[in-house]
Amino acid sequence: MQNYRHLTIGVLALQGAVSEHCQQIEQLGATAKIVKNPSDLTALDGLVLPGGESTAIGKLMRTVGLLEAIQQFAQQGKGLFGTCAGMILLAKQIEGGEPAHLGVMDICVQRNAFGRQIDSFQTDLAVKGLEKPFPAVFIRAPYISTIENSRVEVLAEFEGNVVLAKQGKVLACSFHPELTNDARIMQYFLEMILS
Repeated sequence: MQNYRHLTIGVLALQGAVSEHCQQIEQLGATAKIVKNPSDLTALDGLVLPGGESTAIGKLMRTVGLLEAIQQFAQQGKGLFGTCAGMILLAKQIEGGEPAHLGVMDICVQRNAFGRQIDSFQTDLAVKGLEKPFPAVFIRAPYISTIENSRVEVLAEFEGNVVLAKQGKVLACSFHPELTNDARIMQYFLEMILS
């Protein structure tokens, strides 16, 4: 396994499974850092945007000045990884006319595409680049409805819908890899940062 000790990965701590993401980052040997305001982005190699409620997270990001700061972070070629609501935050477009938040990935997303909380499920998902299926946990998950740029690479689909994709150093994921004991998606993100 790669040595990730020199990597410092931020986790946006406005909502969602922040500690679970931090645990996976540390488990892989990298350093996890909580991000709550723009100054926390200094000296980070990448940033994870956890799940939660995308509209609420977007408002909080605007309030504390993180929206522009994260857009600049992405423009510097730093890694961004959005899970569930994080995927919605990354998208250039959101179905239903909700204004985009960060708009750093050439995708359109459908919110709550798999139903409500009660419709949550787990499935073994074939992921490009992983030898064995990944135990994907879907909770009020979005999916990518449209890809607007050939630079977006599809990494996994569920029932014909794109649920994991990357564009440059940006990774968007419908499901919650941090809620499993499997750190391979987080490891994939760390490898993207190093590539």
